[in-house]
Amino acid sequence: MRVTNSPASRERRRRRLDAAKGFRGGRSKLFRTATEAVDRAQRLATIHRKLRKREFRSLWIARINAAARAEGMTYSRLIEGLIKAKVEINRKMLSEIAIHDAEGFKKFIETARAALS
Repeated sequence: MRVTNSPASRERRRRRLDAAKGFRGGRSKLFRTATEAVDRAQRLATIHRKLRKREFRSLWIARINAAARAEGMTYSRLIEGLIKAKVEINRKMLSEIAIHDAEGFKKFIETARAALS
């Protein structure tokens, strides 16, 4: 009796085509094209997970800078002052405070000013 690999290869093809669901045209229908599309999608997903972290950090910095300039101080001087005052707060929290709690952010500005002078 002849043994084939047909059930396994059919399952492999089905899995790959399922992963390509929602892609346009042959990228979701043809096995080879779908394989290339899925490989690229997975590679870019990995890269973009790393990039998203950088993009958020720069967004937080831009928000902090805008709020600090409204109070007459630059971002770099604010961070320098907070480091000298030994205030440990991450940029995400600082930007949230700058957006939602103007009075609280002013206290950080005052703390930084005091440490700088």
